[in-house]
Amino acid sequence: MSVSQLIEEAYTGLKSLVIGLGVTGKAFVQPGVTVLYPMEEVERDALVTFRGHVELIGKEEDPAVPRCVACGACVKACPSNCITVLCPVAPKEGEEGGPATMAPPPQKGCKTPGAFIVDFSLCSLCGQCARICPVDSLQFSDNPYMVSFDRKDFQIDLLARLKRMAGEEAGE
Repeated sequence: MSVSQLIEEAYTGLKSLVIGLGVTGKAFVQPGVTVLYPMEEVERDALVTFRGHVELIGKEEDPAVPRCVACGACVKACPSNCITVLCPVAPKEGEEGGPATMAPPPQKGCKTPGAFIVDFSLCSLCGQCARICPVDSLQFSDNPYMVSFDRKDFQIDLLARLKRMAGEEAGE
């Protein structure tokens, strides 16, 4: 290798080192974006594109009642199999009205779900359930602080959550 080639290689290496240090230096002086929870919390304006677990949307006239018509489209569309919707089964003619039984949708005469449970530990946040819903009854939560050491805490009863959220909005 000649001296001119060695000088050219050294120059190229030094130039790339300076460029890399420049990129690192710019990133070093920019303000941090990491939030150290619980000392700090994320501003609500920064959560516009955040996707938390799915949640039910209430009707406009009664926010504690879901828009959901218990069609079961969200259950069929979910690739993670994390949604469970159950509908009350009407007793057959001639049978007494014993304890209510629940079954997967669709059920004849059922217009609202009896149970709507999401296992967030299985959810891939793909949004297929919200996209396929014919009455737009599902949306993503904006709660970034859902943490737990127990997996059972991620099985969310969405009907109970909707009623609780409607009660909080009403000021109860």
